[in-house]
Amino acid sequence: MSQTATPPELRECPGCGMFQVLPPLAPGMAARCSRCGTTLRRARTDPLGRGLALTLAALVLLTVMCTTTLMTVSTAGIVHGANLLSGPEELVRRDMSLLAVAVVFTTLIAPFGKLLATAYVLVGLRLKNPPRHLRRVFVLAERLRPWSMIDVFVFGVFVAYVKLGDIVHISLGIGVYALMCLTFVVVWSDAVLDPHAVWDALDREPAEGEPMRRAVPAHHRVSNAIGCETCGLVSAPVPHAVHHGAARCPRCASVLHARKPDSIARTWALVIAAAVLYIPANYYPVLTVMQLGAGAPSTILGGVEELFSSGMYPLAALVFFASIAVPMLKLVGLSAMLIATQLRRSARLRDRTRLSHVVRWIGRWSMIDIFMESLLGALVRFGTIVTIEPGAGAVAFCAVVILTMFAAETFDPRLMWDAAEEPAAGTAEAPAEAF
Repeated sequence: MSQTATPPELRECPGCGMFQVLPPLAPGMAARCSRCGTTLRRARTDPLGRGLALTLAALVLLTVMCTTTLMTVSTAGIVHGANLLSGPEELVRRDMSLLAVAVVFTTLIAPFGKLLATAYVLVGLRLKNPPRHLRRVFVLAERLRPWSMIDVFVFGVFVAYVKLGDIVHISLGIGVYALMCLTFVVVWSDAVLDPHAVWDALDREPAEGEPMRRAVPAHHRVSNAIGCETCGLVSAPVPHAVHHGAARCPRCASVLHARKPDSIARTWALVIAAAVLYIPANYYPVLTVMQLGAGAPSTILGGVEELFSSGMYPLAALVFFASIAVPMLKLVGLSAMLIATQLRRSARLRDRTRLSHVVRWIGRWSMIDIFMESLLGALVRFGTIVTIEPGAGAVAFCAVVILTMFAAETFDPRLMWDAAEEPAAGTAEAPAEAF
């Protein structure tokens, strides 16, 4: 089935703040910023229809995963099974309620909320007169996206399975197979669904008295134009018609800011807090394995060393990368970008912009260790025979992961370009690169 190209539109680059016109894009084409190289849009084939089918399939698979057993372990005639909620329940019993909340939110609440909200919007768009509240629902779906960690959880399950191989007899349940299929479908759905196509379908004429006037047309120059960080619509504030002193996007109703408020100060606060917690996260044990009354607490680095000494080199590399290298990369990377911005450095701006995108994307993968520890604690409870207990270091490490994710979201890479160049250069209009 043929599909028409997307219409040209004015867009503000989220990487450098440059306003530019996106050319018409046929399915399979993408547009990149002509200054920093950030991908501004990637056109898909039938994004709404295929996206709805895959989202509904993911909802079914998520339901199956949540209602079936993930793993069953046995030793000395004792059998234990674990489902998605067994790990958080064990964490609550061990007075680690905050860690349990983080695991439940990222493996159940956020994925289910994102999928359900997306399906609701895509079904609503098929109505003759789609309700206006669909925009708010899709905003919720987009904000839950980085916190939906099914693809990370499957690696945590894999690490737990390998670590348990030498301790107890283990068998996989239906939930694990549903989880593997769910991960594939979720990744496929994210690749197929074009959020900009959803916003285009949700677009409407503004109601009377709205606080912003309509989107700035392509090829128009408006000195006070602001790009919405949520839906990408470029609008021009109307000074006498704002809600409670804040201009809002006419399409998704998100508050508009030329730049993220207090980005430098807030990011520094989050980075410093994460750096402070990174010390106890690596000093205190994250796991304690007791076999026949013998055993010792293990830190994150100690767990990597155990995997390496056991010959599990790929798994050791995975845990080292996710639990040690990634947090350090985020802390060092964010600090370097903040310092360069405050010193008004103009060197390697494109590289720093790419680094900001990498830091924002990679942060969630550090949760592999947390998911693994939660599952091990729920499965291995055999009294004096063998027991695995999560340690205090896991709580501190989870806090580091969450704080650095917030820091990456709070940092505004456009400030690096603002600090290095004249303000006029940040508002120039140019055609985006299409390929």
